[in-house]
Amino acid sequence: MALDKATLLDLYRMLVKIRTFEERVGAMYYEEKLPAFDIAAGPIPGEMHLYSGQEAVAAGVCAHLRPDDPVTSTHRPHGHLIAKGVDLKKMMAEIFGKKTGLCQGKGGHMHLFDPSLHFGCGGIVGGGIPHAVGAALAIKKQKQDRVAVAFFGEGAANIGAFHESVNLAGVWQAPVVFVVEDNLYAISVPKSVSTSVRSNAERGAAYGIPAVQVDGQDVVAVYEAAGEAIARARRGEGPSLIEAICYRYRGHFEGDAEGYLQQGEKASWKEKDPINILGAQLKAQGWLSDAEAQAIQDEMTAQVAEAETFARQSPYPAPEEALQHVFA
Repeated sequence: MALDKATLLDLYRMLVKIRTFEERVGAMYYEEKLPAFDIAAGPIPGEMHLYSGQEAVAAGVCAHLRPDDPVTSTHRPHGHLIAKGVDLKKMMAEIFGKKTGLCQGKGGHMHLFDPSLHFGCGGIVGGGIPHAVGAALAIKKQKQDRVAVAFFGEGAANIGAFHESVNLAGVWQAPVVFVVEDNLYAISVPKSVSTSVRSNAERGAAYGIPAVQVDGQDVVAVYEAAGEAIARARRGEGPSLIEAICYRYRGHFEGDAEGYLQQGEKASWKEKDPINILGAQLKAQGWLSDAEAQAIQDEMTAQVAEAETFARQSPYPAPEEALQHVFA
């Protein structure tokens, strides 16, 4: 399917937006933490898991979603939420732990919730998969045309919650799309020594649902596969699974020594950068000039800078608010 200019440019803009946000967060994260790495220091304390390199998956899937389509994400959630349409200011403020953030500064980067976008995430591996199926069951019972999407990594595809959820989704013919982001490593463990099948797409057959593997560095490939799966779910034809083979550019977490990588591995994957792949396609078709590409980059840099300023200038929650909005 040949995509039109407007769609391809929208996808390109989203790839650049996510990358720009993540790289800026990565730079700010190290403020005051070095030379001796102090995880509690700086304006962004705690762990940080960035999405750089995997942008094509979030952009390609979420381009088909509406604000009322539920999405569950992971401990690496920024790309998914940006692609869903979050207010960057509120998201950045939450990452800084500020009162103006999505969760009033109480969630941080791994616990981003936006009710207006029906989006949630968490640090428990695979924790969002059953939630997406539950949302999809509710959608079906309400006879709506909404679709739930669960993003998770290939490591999560080995836990019980994944298998139970996919089985129930198949039994119920629930309108849910499972998106496996296979970035080759579950923290530092390669799939080859943790998973008995070559591809998690093979597992779809075990539960009677369509499944496909796509190049997760190619946003067009992801967009096409996701479009088919989401349209199928909206028609009431049940769940699907998409396995996107991708790569994280910054390690499992910031500060990861990455001693498990092979020599030259990261450099070879950066030759398949999703932004460069789509940019080259657009330029070959005469739909994007170098000047236009720079203008898009400048626009996204300005948006992220505005969000950063907002976050830095926002107040922290008052100490007495610590017990508000939490489960007793």
